[in-house]
Amino acid sequence: MKRLAASAMAAGLALPALLSAHITPPVILLSEREAVTRLLAGAKKFSVLEVRLTSQERKEIARQWNWKPAEDFQRFYLGRSEDGSLLGAVIFVTDFTIHGPIEVAVGLDPKGVVRGASVVECTEETYPWVKPLVDLDVEKWFAGQDCRAHCEAMKTGKIDTLHPMCHFYAEILASLVQKGSVLYEVGVTRRGSTH
Repeated sequence: MKRLAASAMAAGLALPALLSAHITPPVILLSEREAVTRLLAGAKKFSVLEVRLTSQERKEIARQWNWKPAEDFQRFYLGRSEDGSLLGAVIFVTDFTIHGPIEVAVGLDPKGVVRGASVVECTEETYPWVKPLVDLDVEKWFAGQDCRAHCEAMKTGKIDTLHPMCHFYAEILASLVQKGSVLYEVGVTRRGSTH
């Protein structure tokens, strides 16, 4: 609970809002390792790139994409071919909803184009709304998009018949994918940090 309270406060949620949230136990859909190897399929070498966003970069994100990262420290998992060529990166992004946190792993190619996204964790309460999206291959919906275009979750009519809360969580997932792409663009691509 202390970790959740600290994370919620870092995300800008007041403690009363946290206490009124519907906190249920987490449901782990994938381990971090499974998510990284899935989203960086074909990679033979892996490394971690840790990036601390500057105050100027945080302001740029707020100005251009209208949100502020909860933390200035970001971690990217890089995947390379046998010869050392960068194949892509994965970042884990979390949103703290009133029904509890939801975490997504976002896979990106070296230019910041989304390779795919995997729901890593949600809560018992949100699972009935997230699971139908996973069953409809939500992980592939965002492939080919980048931070310059809002990742549209509603492109497909497949979710029209689902519960309205599935629509809500589809938008949350789209937002998380875009945030992961933005963090890669600002913290890695613009810096040339992958070499």
